[in-house]
Amino acid sequence: MLKQRVITALVLLGIFLPILIWGYIEALAVLFGVIIVLAAWEWWRLLFPAHHSRAYFYAALVLLSLLIFLVLGSNVVILGILWLATLFWLLVVPFLMRQSLDLSLSRWSWPLALAGLLILPACWFALMILRSNGTLFLLSALILVWIADVGAYFTGKKWGKNKLAVRLSPGKSVEGALGGLVLVIILGFGMAYGLNDFSNANFYTWLLSTSGISGTLILLIVFVALSIQGDLFESQIKRLSGVKDSSSLLPGHGGVLDRIDALLPFLPACALLVYYWSRT
Repeated sequence: MLKQRVITALVLLGIFLPILIWGYIEALAVLFGVIIVLAAWEWWRLLFPAHHSRAYFYAALVLLSLLIFLVLGSNVVILGILWLATLFWLLVVPFLMRQSLDLSLSRWSWPLALAGLLILPACWFALMILRSNGTLFLLSALILVWIADVGAYFTGKKWGKNKLAVRLSPGKSVEGALGGLVLVIILGFGMAYGLNDFSNANFYTWLLSTSGISGTLILLIVFVALSIQGDLFESQIKRLSGVKDSSSLLPGHGGVLDRIDALLPFLPACALLVYYWSRT
């Protein structure tokens, strides 16, 4: 299993990093679009386990909604999408997560499917907004979520005793979450000061220059909390759907949603912050 995970990870990095670093922004936009469409296909399959065949239609519908938003293309529309997605994660998802495994998936399947038409395109727009500030800016922002996940895994495996959400994800611990947060804080301030020659080209130097030390610390905590929320919410839906992974598209890693679940709440909030603070 570990060998399979490593091979899949190397293949994905071999596709993603060259396009991110050396590719045209159009190629990156297409790659992000493919990821969003595949995630939509999996989202439907989780929400409607008995109607997998309709997942292709839903994926096409999400792509259509993305293209419509893109054609409309005004700042008001894009910001509206990002705000609605962020409010969904801040207001709706906590309400659903409080119900844990007592949530009625059949009752919430259609509302969540409709929400997917918004939150998945919002993720695409957020990625492109971050990329508009430069490749290093986008990559350094994404690293926050990846480092939080890696730190939580190894810290939890070593010292985890107190379960974070035992019914939703028994493997996650409070110690793991705190370990991931500490690693993000160390990395964030390390990159902010260590890469200050890049000015605001990396996310952490920009964050420090716009919000100060205390503000940066608070925002890093919020961002890590959002990434954990995304992970736990997908775990909740998977358990209600009776599956371990969102799909088997990525051997050893599960599905696309399993890889981007933590990014879904983080990216719109991050993009809104960057958009408004860059204008002040």
